[in-house]
Amino acid sequence: MAKRIGIEVSIALAEAVKLCNVDVIAAYPITPQTHIVEHLSELVADGSLDAEFVPVESEHSAMSCCCGSSAAGARTFTATSAQGLSLMSEILYIASPMRLPIVMVVANRAMSAPISIWNDHQDIMVQKDVGWIQTFAENGQEAVDLLIHAFRVAEDRKVSLPAIVNIDGFTLSHVIEPIEIPDQEDVDKFLPPFKPKYRLDPRKPITMGPVGIPEIYFESKIATNEALKASKKVILKAWKEFEEIFGRKYEPIDAYRTEDAEVLLVTMGSISETAMTAVDVMRDKGQKVGLLKIRLWRPFPIQEFRKAVGKTPILAVVDRHLSLGGVCSPVASELKTLYYKVPSAPKIFDFITGLGGRDVTVEHFEEIVDKAKSFAKRRPKDYYHYIGGREK
Repeated sequence: MAKRIGIEVSIALAEAVKLCNVDVIAAYPITPQTHIVEHLSELVADGSLDAEFVPVESEHSAMSCCCGSSAAGARTFTATSAQGLSLMSEILYIASPMRLPIVMVVANRAMSAPISIWNDHQDIMVQKDVGWIQTFAENGQEAVDLLIHAFRVAEDRKVSLPAIVNIDGFTLSHVIEPIEIPDQEDVDKFLPPFKPKYRLDPRKPITMGPVGIPEIYFESKIATNEALKASKKVILKAWKEFEEIFGRKYEPIDAYRTEDAEVLLVTMGSISETAMTAVDVMRDKGQKVGLLKIRLWRPFPIQEFRKAVGKTPILAVVDRHLSLGGVCSPVASELKTLYYKVPSAPKIFDFITGLGGRDVTVEHFEEIVDKAKSFAKRRPKDYYHYIGGREK
């Protein structure tokens, strides 16, 4: 029977990895993800989890080890953050076209310099095009559920792609929340044993990841892209199955008080809960404001997002990544592309906030909505706008 307990989110994620019966964990410590793999090492050491724990010498080695173990047919997990994710980047591009269903938790953290161990989305936005399925958790319960879901989807023979579950560093990773830890029997029902589509086996030799001459490389990238886009059907189907077994419903886009909204905030991750409070405050003041939370980032849920927006005239995109020297942030860029030359498209405004762990408050969301309304009446001189980044 599932148990609801107060537990640190990182520890709960380690327990969820245990419930998924992983075979190999390749790990290198980096704040703020360390508690996840640290607890997993304890579970392996005391015999609670029958798995190989490989303490590697770097994050680059961790992902290399993951590729090898996954290619050999082992259910594989790792976790990282910030500079560690960047060090993995070379190998992230290898895992997806080789169709290796590795699952990784990224405890999102600001990128140096200056050195920061606090949360924003700079680390993962740099990796948006690596070909991995990517979801964002709003709270600890979602983090646990999305992790189990990630294994189910990644290992589906129609998908066979790696997956990242993003959690906000410290904001989620180190807080204690009431979380329902699923029952092993239910997880086993939802997540069948791993039967890899492709596997390195000396009895049936194959080549994985050979040189791609120009006549092959282009087609390989197109195939990976098509597979990633096609994975959305499996992602949605698996969420429906998850609801049937565990009773919790997930959608690629989560809408909150969007009825008759004149302005929609668009968020990702844990600040969504603060945004919900802000929406309630503004609704009490008579403002027609709603919220869209992006849970599925890759593949991007185009139809679901457009349906959720409906005829709302203004979108205020709240991003925690600054694209240095660029025109706008990755999320706003995605949405502006989505609505390019679309009749009656909403006006989309880009707001940068929360960099390096800076607090994002209810008042900041109110300021964002006020500015978005003002910008809709006139053309602002800047493409993106800083909120809460300057002392008053």
